Amino acid sequence: MMPALDFHTARQQMVDQQVRTWEVLDPRILAALALVPRERFVPPAFSSSAFADSAIPLPGGQSMLAPKLVGRLLQAVNVQPKEHVLDVGTGSGYFAACLSALGARVTSLEINPELARFATRNLHQTGTVGVQVLTADATRWQAPEQYDAIILSASLPDYDTRYQYWLKPGGRLCLVVGSSEPMSTFLVTRSGPNIWSKTSLFETWIDPMTHAHRPSGFVF
Repeated sequence: MMPALDFHTARQQMVDQQVRTWEVLDPRILAALALVPRERFVPPAFSSSAFADSAIPLPGGQSMLAPKLVGRLLQAVNVQPKEHVLDVGTGSGYFAACLSALGARVTSLEINPELARFATRNLHQTGTVGVQVLTADATRWQAPEQYDAIILSASLPDYDTRYQYWLKPGGRLCLVVGSSEPMSTFLVTRSGPNIWSKTSLFETWIDPMTHAHRPSGFVF
């Protein structure tokens, strides 16, 4: 196993050479990514690729997002300390750990029970606090409350209105929409009970959400 100092250096190089160069300049985001031990959230078979500029395979046909995409999404949603954030698609738990490092209280949904257990173990072993992992299908889940911010770590084929209603007034929703490459990343902000604004951010590609459906007849 590499010495801890090497992991620290590798994380900092990841931040400087990948994340920062992809227009992620918020010092809070950069500090969180340098702090959270990404190497402890990857499957053991991919430990040597923990800091690579690419997605990492996870069980169930899912992937751990590339570091620069994690940084870009975190920057877009602009999470503040003590905010309650809904993380849809727990994966290995890395994204939730980054949100925790920013001071957020996190509810994280994962449809795959194996991944939910893997993420829970990773979060516990790294001493991550303020994260609750639930095994749930987000497309069928009924939100018990509204959130300050919501991030979807899997793509939707079309925009689905259900998630925007889960926001508090002033809340932000970051999601990726599309069924082929490239997909579009959007930031949706709720400014009133029935008022939302939608901003196009950048193009990317991520795994599709399991059971995601196409709303019919809706135009945002």
